[in-house]
Amino acid sequence: MRAFDTPTVLLIGLGAVGRAVGGRLAASASAEIIGAVDLAPALNGAELASIVEGAAPGARVSTSITDAPDADVAFVATTSFAAQVEPIIAELLDRGMNVVTICEELGYGFYDHEPIARRLDEHARRAGLTVLGTGCNPGILLDTLPLLLSSLTLGVDRITIRRTAEMSGYGGILSKFGFGLDADQFAQRREAGEVIGHVGFRESIAALAGGLGWALDEIVVDAPEPVLFTSHERTTSQVVLAAGTIAALRHAARGIVDGRVVVDTSIDFGILEPADGFPDGDRWMIESGAQTLEFSSSRIDSASSTVAVASNVIPSVPAALPGLLTMADLPPRHVAARAHAAGRAGR
Repeated sequence: MRAFDTPTVLLIGLGAVGRAVGGRLAASASAEIIGAVDLAPALNGAELASIVEGAAPGARVSTSITDAPDADVAFVATTSFAAQVEPIIAELLDRGMNVVTICEELGYGFYDHEPIARRLDEHARRAGLTVLGTGCNPGILLDTLPLLLSSLTLGVDRITIRRTAEMSGYGGILSKFGFGLDADQFAQRREAGEVIGHVGFRESIAALAGGLGWALDEIVVDAPEPVLFTSHERTTSQVVLAAGTIAALRHAARGIVDGRVVVDTSIDFGILEPADGFPDGDRWMIESGAQTLEFSSSRIDSASSTVAVASNVIPSVPAALPGLLTMADLPPRHVAARAHAAGRAGR
């Protein structure tokens, strides 16, 4: 299949991101959504078009991959953890499907999860298929984007990134952040390992350092800390925060070489309102002996951007090289958004 043909897609996981990616692909006619797998018993056998607008007529939801149809690409949006997603991906590869996943630990799996990454890479290569770890973060904002921007200078000494991440568009992953907990509940659940904040710092820092040629001594990930308790109830489609509970937390991580911080990242995650006073955008600073480059953006909606990244890349995955890939392995045109039909330039 050539890049940008219309692949068939199987959705694995019908949470907020899975549904949104399916709907976006169907709306843009860049893929045909032919089925889905979700463990919820209530969805078994349901007509997929009733959940994902634009899904193919007759497409159904199954509770197992065994009962799902074959597709060119399976989009997996089920878990943040490599060990949990490995058997899912292996089964899909055995069925002859390319795989795109937003599992954060596969954003750059060869650093912390080398045995799993190696097995998936070898499995995919034997099958002549692609497995791609993707997303907004890891995938673009803390790794591929600053790596690309670094091409504008020479001899990078340090990269600093500050983000404000609006989280109201997410579903199941919100429990990892502790939104809606009071201070005591947050401390208890963090101690128990139930509140862990962002999964993916290590992958992003390792990917960025690897691209720049830094041999890291270590990656230090701080414990997440509350930075805002809401004074009033906040409600989204996914969560209700009572007054006096956590609406935002800060999570930070650093990559260190020879005792020196070379990658410094910090993200404020929250269910936010304008009056909260958080920076209305993200900032990247690339320091080198030649010059210091500073870039900024308006606030990037993490949930919609994750949906966009996955939706943009899925149509090109059948034409990618086989193996376990990261976003930095793809040509930029395979990652870019497609122009609206009226604005497309001739090829």
